[in-house]
Amino acid sequence: MCEYKNGDNFPTVLALVKKNSRGLRRGYVINAEETLESVRVALADAERITKLKIKKVVLGIGGATLESKLIDGSVSVSRPDAEINSLEITRAMESAEATLPDATNRNIIHRLPISFKLDNKKVLGRVEGLRGNKLEVKTLFVTCSSQHLRDLIKVVEEAGIIVDDIVASPLAASYAVLSKLQKVSGCVLVNIGSQTTSIAVFEENLPISIQVFPLGSTDITNDIALGFRIPLEDAERVKRGEAEGTIAKKKLDDIIHARLSDIFEYVEGHLKKIGCSGLLPAGVVITGGGSGIGNIEELAKNYFKLPAKISSPEIATNSKNQIKESVWSVAYGLCLYDIDEDNEKGGMQKSHHTPMVFSVVKNIFRELWP
Repeated sequence: MCEYKNGDNFPTVLALVKKNSRGLRRGYVINAEETLESVRVALADAERITKLKIKKVVLGIGGATLESKLIDGSVSVSRPDAEINSLEITRAMESAEATLPDATNRNIIHRLPISFKLDNKKVLGRVEGLRGNKLEVKTLFVTCSSQHLRDLIKVVEEAGIIVDDIVASPLAASYAVLSKLQKVSGCVLVNIGSQTTSIAVFEENLPISIQVFPLGSTDITNDIALGFRIPLEDAERVKRGEAEGTIAKKKLDDIIHARLSDIFEYVEGHLKKIGCSGLLPAGVVITGGGSGIGNIEELAKNYFKLPAKISSPEIATNSKNQIKESVWSVAYGLCLYDIDEDNEKGGMQKSHHTPMVFSVVKNIFRELWP
């Protein structure tokens, strides 16, 4: 929960509320009543701490059905003076949307224009104000399951609050943990959550791909429980390094590395698919609750053959040391998303929100955020 005051460079964190989510599986609702109860308890705690009434939230979406596609669209310029304006860009993006495959039963969360061509020539910089006859646009569409999105919104609204905006959680996290230099140079943000892992790939300061994979840090906990035949609660403590003295370290490292390699294999496979494998100078930035497991940074460097780092220091700096764990990257990113006044959203339309409560939903739906 954050507050932004005029003149501040960053929002002030008013409350951090952690509650185990119930009724969710890999980011979608499987038991509405349990999920609603989790929402109500988290809201009550946040309101008690801040003595503020929560009316609106920005909802971050990061479930297993979240994905993106790059689609080309084009239009003939209709203006008599052949000048490109926002209307022509909108028409070109609509032509791209009309060819979006597998759109049935999916909602578009973001439409981001990535690049333009005018009369078959690539446009460097802004296209508005130029003149030409044919405008082409490459647009990134971020979508998710319509059913899953409806279920989530319904739960939040039944708790008595309004969903003021919806943001893909990989994009939200990028505002909290990535620098402009990293985005311009090219990088992949890997957010390892409880039940899913999400990635956002950036080039030239723009997101070019978003994907979610059905593996997370809970899978590592399960592997440890099976490998050492211990209860899940003990396995979670072992994973966090709180009980290493009681088990064989070599075996533990092997278990953790094997599952992290599975996660990295998903990521690398996607990077190859979009032609970015080994070609991101700013490398791999790791965030989320699973970012502190084992020697994940070194393992990532060796696996991807790229620079790799954990994102925690950036989050701590941006939140004036109020947030020190990268598990909060999406929640804090939702706050930064709303106050981004430098138009660096890559074409995403910005809504006007009540500048008070943004990230509380993150902790209600911990499993939603990879």
